[in-house]
Amino acid sequence: MNRDAEIAQNIVAKNIEEIAESIDISPDELICYGKEKAKIRITPGDAKAKLVLITAMTPTPYGEGKTTCSVGLNDAFAIIGKRSIVALREPSMGPVFGMKGGATGGGHAQLIPMQDINLHFTGDLHAITAANNLIAALIDNHIQQGNALRIEPRRILWKRCIDTNDRSLRNIVIGLGGKPNGVPRETGFDISVASEIMAILCLAESLADLKERIASIVVAYNVDNEWVSVRDLGVQGAVAAVLKDAFYPNLVQSLEHNPAIIHGGPFANIAHGCSSVVATKLALSKAEIVITEAGFGADLGAEKFIDIKARMLGRMPDAVVLVVTLRAIMYHAELKDRGDESIISGFENVKRHLRNIRDEWGLPVVVGINVFETDARESIELVKELCKREGVACELSDSWARGGLGSVDLAKAVLRSFNDAKNPRFTYELQSSMSDKIFAVCQKIYGAKSVSYAPKALNELKRLENSEYRNLPVCMAKTQYSFSDNAKLTGAPKDFDIQITELRLRAGAGFVVAIAGNMMTMPGLPKVPAANAMDIDENGVISGLF
Repeated sequence: MNRDAEIAQNIVAKNIEEIAESIDISPDELICYGKEKAKIRITPGDAKAKLVLITAMTPTPYGEGKTTCSVGLNDAFAIIGKRSIVALREPSMGPVFGMKGGATGGGHAQLIPMQDINLHFTGDLHAITAANNLIAALIDNHIQQGNALRIEPRRILWKRCIDTNDRSLRNIVIGLGGKPNGVPRETGFDISVASEIMAILCLAESLADLKERIASIVVAYNVDNEWVSVRDLGVQGAVAAVLKDAFYPNLVQSLEHNPAIIHGGPFANIAHGCSSVVATKLALSKAEIVITEAGFGADLGAEKFIDIKARMLGRMPDAVVLVVTLRAIMYHAELKDRGDESIISGFENVKRHLRNIRDEWGLPVVVGINVFETDARESIELVKELCKREGVACELSDSWARGGLGSVDLAKAVLRSFNDAKNPRFTYELQSSMSDKIFAVCQKIYGAKSVSYAPKALNELKRLENSEYRNLPVCMAKTQYSFSDNAKLTGAPKDFDIQITELRLRAGAGFVVAIAGNMMTMPGLPKVPAANAMDIDENGVISGLF
């Protein structure tokens, strides 16, 4: 059995009502899914807690343990007497059955029930999939039944989705088989977490706001080159109804029985990659300290947290923890297998992220070294010395092996960082042109020298610049493995060109997606998927799940 799963299965969970009571949530305010997980049906109160954002250096293909660090830090705050809640994103089954694995932490810093969370959980991802595909079915039915909105079938923007990595669905043809089976057209699938419905669920503040955002979704062009919305179709109420329960955040617990609220979207490479606004606000109203996480490296998840979520949340983080690992530092080294020289070389990637957090966003930052059993003590000390030279506090996160105790020093460093007053700011102002906003992210955060546009993207850029959507923020979609749009360009590259190949209006979510390079919104499976190692016995015990 996988070690993480073995550790998790040896813990007896507390009743979820007891966990809720610890943060002043009554049983009447819960929709329980068994004894170990529940949805919370309350309106968030006043936000009174400090907010800590967990992000990371540019990752390796296997991830660097942000969730493990987040859970461990939450447990550590409990140990030192602070009332804290960790507010995280929900896992997608795509990576679970693919390569990267789940999103519940690891070792002794996990959330339970681990297997439920990583699979169907409370059905949020299924509801998002169903709502997305309901819109798709209604569009095609509208065209079949006379097309009163005069939708141009070749310019439908809305795709279907599924919560599985399936490259075969990227480009498909539907409506074959004659007139009774619909109008033939080309389309495709995105993975569910890249759906605008996921982003809307994460950014809506109420059910009324959810319905209004769904109504604002732009799904197609008509024959007069005008946008067609869900409001034009008149189905926003039905779509919102599918999401009624999914809108409520989910409550679970850590192995040390501390509260965790999980709700909303992963995939900061192709989506905005942050948990929901309503979950974060709920946590902020129930704790002294809230730990939340943004996907992949700080150039992706943290940038989107700052420039998209923080605007809608109405506040910036009070501190940032930048998670690093020795293996990631050496992965990004120009000098490979050269001991200390490799660490010094690879640390340039860490420095770029630190500069962005401190100088571009004006936020206090602490470096957390996620420790592995194979890490050399001398190498860890060198990383701590390099952080000291940058004037940044650095502590170990040894929670995989030691649970909350392994992150107590990191928790104390975060508390001290609250006193490091900064001047928080966004990467760009919303009043800037769309091209200036894209350039600001590429130049300030990535280190790019220039931005170029494919003809299709340039046409859409001109249209957006002259529309009511010109003041929306941008959501960059690019590889997570590099500051650039080239996954092989590791380290801290500079003076490169970023090519924007496509722009997608997400009017309901309230941003514009700018796709850089050959980024796909439907991933594929690796040669040997993680699914090959999974099994279930006659007692219902699952093995091989991350």
